[in-house]
Parts: sequence; C-alpha cells; structure tokens
Amino acid sequence: MDQSAFGDTPLSRCRFYRQVCDLPAVVDTPQLGRIIVKAGIVLALMMPAPLGQAVRTQLRQRHQEIGPIMSHPRSNRWSYLVRPDLPDDDRLFAEMWRIHVSVVRPGCDIALPSPTEHCAEFRVWVEPPCDTFRPSGLAVVDAIRVVTMRRARTHA
Repeated sequence: MDQSAFGDTPLSRCRFYRQVCDLPAVVDTPQLGRIIVKAGIVLALMMPAPLGQAVRTQLRQRHQEIGPIMSHPRSNRWSYLVRPDLPDDDRLFAEMWRIHVSVVRPGCDIALPSPTEHCAEFRVWVEPPCDTFRPSGLAVVDAIRVVTMRRARTHA
C-alpha cells in the first residue's frame, strides 16, 4: 500500500482509501481514528485465518489476483474485500455460515485498518489495497468451496 503521498493519519489513510482504492471510507470515530466503509460497492467475506490462508493459496494456484485481505489478530480471522456479485441467497449464506464464513452484506459497516495504535491491534492488512481491484465474491466463494471440500475428503 503505497500511500506515502498521503501521509499516515486516520484522515490521510481515509483519503487514500477513497481516492486510490475507490472505497467510500469515513473516519467513524475521530478520537479513536476508526475507519469504516459501508458494504455496498464492496462486500467482505470473513473467515478463520487458516481457511483464509488456504483460500489465498488456492487463488494463487489458479493465477487469480488476490485483492485486499485484512487480518483480525485478536479473533484470528481474515476478511477478503470483494466485488458485490454474490447473489442474495439464504442458501449461500447458510452454506458459508456452516463453515464459519460470514458474508458482510450491503449496509453493514466494514472497519478498515487505521494507522492509530489502538486500531492496529484489531485490523492489519495481509494484502493491502493499492488500487480499485477487488476479486469477484463468487470466485472467492468458489475457492472456499474447493478448500473445504478438499479438507473434508482428507478428514473422511
């Protein structure tokens, strides 16, 4: 994430997210420096970190671009920021829920990494955004399915 031209404060990081990454980010809590984006033009798929790592490997093996991934160190989860091409389908959400994957739906807040010391304890970039690219949500869901099916066969 090359944002050196923007500096590194919550406001400058927010400006980077907006101008370079096309994420409609805002500083939600100025005193804490929390940066959020409302899900809509971007969604998030949150999953346990080991699954997230395996999904990233699967996407790389397919020679697909990865896009932005956040780590939530305290909860040991990763979030993939994806394009909003997932169908509004309860069966999909239930399938993902059974394997501990949460779909952050339109209208919900997605908290992004912020440069403040307090916020850095909660969110850090695994794969930082550097432009407007976000992978297809369907492609990431497909990779999740491949990984979980492979794991199920291994443990059967």
